[in-house]
Amino acid sequence: MSMINYASREINCKLVYYGPGLGGKTTNLEHVFGRVNPASRGKLISLATETERTLFFDFLPVDLGTVRGFKTRFHLYTVPGQVYYNASRKLILKGVDGVVFVADSQLERLEANVESMQNLYDNMGEYGYDLTKIPFVVQFNKRDLPNASPVKELQAALNPGWPVADSDKQTPVPDPVFPGDFLVRQLPTGEWVERAPAREAVAITGDGVFETLKAVSKLVLKSLG
Repeated sequence: MSMINYASREINCKLVYYGPGLGGKTTNLEHVFGRVNPASRGKLISLATETERTLFFDFLPVDLGTVRGFKTRFHLYTVPGQVYYNASRKLILKGVDGVVFVADSQLERLEANVESMQNLYDNMGEYGYDLTKIPFVVQFNKRDLPNASPVKELQAALNPGWPVADSDKQTPVPDPVFPGDFLVRQLPTGEWVERAPAREAVAITGDGVFETLKAVSKLVLKSLG
């Protein structure tokens, strides 16, 4: 949950980048860190494991305005991608305000993506968090590779949507990023579903990195009201 610092008049929000190992979580954070004004960010802290790193830094964006007179400082984290670091994954999720799932678009990584997404839902559930009710964005990374799965297939496997029980929300909502697709839609069975916003990316070049961050940041600010 977001923390309010009355002395600095800042609201501190925690964003966690989740996903399979070597999918691009670290690359996302390193790109953001390298592009953010040094005067408005903290240090990049790296906690190394035997096979990969968990990164953390915070920054104060200058272009997102204020919430009730408070500036919003975002604390960005990655989690270890390997399954055997699950205790660390769970710990990092504690108190989260927004989640970015970084999927590896490569065909052969589909199973790892699905496993990691299920693990995210499971770990959030252990804290009593409902992933369908908090700011959540899916990033399809490595779109430049020749073996990248079609977005439609990735959406179906990782982001098919969840039931919309509220009748007031049972109306089609076009997806502004993917023309012809919908964030809220009615299935042929009559059931209404809503999916998380998604973005394509090539994190190694920075393509889509800030678009993803901006999408989840806006959802977090909206949730703060």
